[in-house]
Amino acid sequence: MSQIAPRADDLEGLKEALFISTGVDGVYARTGLYEGVVEALAVLISSLRPAGAEVLRFPPVMSRAQIERHGYLKSFPNLLGAVSCLCGDERHIRGVVNRFTEGGEPWTDALSPADLVLAPAACYPVYPLAAARGTVPAAGLTFDVAADCFRREPSTDIDRFQSFRMREYVRIGTPGQIQSFRQDWIERATGLADRLGLTYRVELASDPFFGRGGQIVALAQIEQALKFELLVPVRSTEQPTACMSFNYHQDHFGLTWDLATADGAPAHTGCVAFGMDRLAVAMFATHGTDIGAWPAQVRATLRV
Repeated sequence: MSQIAPRADDLEGLKEALFISTGVDGVYARTGLYEGVVEALAVLISSLRPAGAEVLRFPPVMSRAQIERHGYLKSFPNLLGAVSCLCGDERHIRGVVNRFTEGGEPWTDALSPADLVLAPAACYPVYPLAAARGTVPAAGLTFDVAADCFRREPSTDIDRFQSFRMREYVRIGTPGQIQSFRQDWIERATGLADRLGLTYRVELASDPFFGRGGQIVALAQIEQALKFELLVPVRSTEQPTACMSFNYHQDHFGLTWDLATADGAPAHTGCVAFGMDRLAVAMFATHGTDIGAWPAQVRATLRV
């Protein structure tokens, strides 16, 4: 199926139909029209859940200590959002508030960091949780996880939010189990995209590692074929939007969390990630805002 990406003015009209501005770039109130499709996509993805997968739903915040141990701060410090609070006794906090309300003095200067960060991906809490349970069984582990996530990327583009929803299937086990899992999901996901009537291509990709040193890490990620993305032309065919990703972390999380298989080797991990908001935007950009006019196969697939 061929698709010409919508023009800029079409995308602006699409944004007005789907979202309401909150005054912050990349953070929107979402309309019922839009949410109906997100919910239908979630049900469809659930119907493809791997057998035996443990279902976990995480809050939009997670342990700061865990994210530091993961190495996220080193790799993506520019994307991380941390939770800070007004701490101290009532007199101190009231003084900060009064100086702001009466004199306009900044109250944020008095904030102290909490033990929480905003979750940058849905899968991060899984690895320490699995490690705490002990040795990975011979059959491996599979999880179905989801969370509201945050990455500090202010943008007015319709396909790039700061606050977004992520759904993932995570696999923990041997290298062979992870590689088989990822290849299977690349094939299943392309079949899913076909049923949704999307134009796409699957390509090698890298994560947006920070700084000059990060460019070297990104090149190594590509050379080792650790990440693939399913790309849909939302804003343009030249710069399509990554709506799904298929990731092989090798033994990074196994070593980080002392997560081992039955033979004592560090466990390998991988995941398939569905960008729920990007998928929904891609559906509207492809088929328009009149769901009743969407192709019959697409409506039947989503049951809308």
